[in-house]
Amino acid sequence: MTVSTTGTTRAVHLPGGLAVTIQEFGENTEGTGVLMLHGGAGPRSMAGFAAGMSQHAYVVVPTHPGFDGTPRPESTDTVADLATAHLDLLDALDLRGVMVAGSSVGGWIAAEMALRDNAARISCLALLASTGIAPEPPLQLANPADLGPAKTGELAFHNPQLRPDPAALSPEQLAAMAANQRTLAVYAGDPFCCDPKLRGRLHRITVPVLVIAGEQDGIAPLEYERTLADSFPRATFQPIPQAGHFPHIEQPAAVFAAIGDFVDTQVKPDVR
Repeated sequence: MTVSTTGTTRAVHLPGGLAVTIQEFGENTEGTGVLMLHGGAGPRSMAGFAAGMSQHAYVVVPTHPGFDGTPRPESTDTVADLATAHLDLLDALDLRGVMVAGSSVGGWIAAEMALRDNAARISCLALLASTGIAPEPPLQLANPADLGPAKTGELAFHNPQLRPDPAALSPEQLAAMAANQRTLAVYAGDPFCCDPKLRGRLHRITVPVLVIAGEQDGIAPLEYERTLADSFPRATFQPIPQAGHFPHIEQPAAVFAAIGDFVDTQVKPDVR
């Protein structure tokens, strides 16, 4: 089967007047699917992952308001706001039994969604190099705004060939990256990309959680991800060798294998 790596794009209007741009991969034939939440790198960082996953499920990739030039109302400025918006999106699409897969700050949004999921639409979480909890010193989360694009690429990708070369980017591309980083800063808050109180709430998430960590991640270190996994009552921790902050880009086969095993053993252990 040939799968589009761009999907189809449309806007979904949510309660309160917020409009969210989504990309859809595959077809919604069963009323369920995968919601993929991007991090500061924007929705393009999820495209290949979404296309691959769409061979097995309907996949929706929303663009968080403010990213890639989309409008962001002044009232939408926290991760909690995004969590509520994406739960409203699941309502609008009438999806149930949803896997929410979040990359970086997208993982934080996914956790906040699970804490607020009073309609029980979410069946499990897959967190990829997720942020959200406060790091325990001396660990820290690297802030791309402080590092610049070149150093960020070094810390984010194990494979040097995948690191963006700022010198090879056009002024328009650099401006778009900078705009996305400004939007990330709005949502990430201070302290950067974490809520010091979040870890104390994660015991209330009762759905199965898969925490995937790149062993060479210089943005959200391996031990940080291990601590995150330990904070959930039903978590599976899966390190991915030779991967940094985007394991789904650097080692997609290993990530798909981890997700498949997680679904078989933790989410649907009685369905073979």
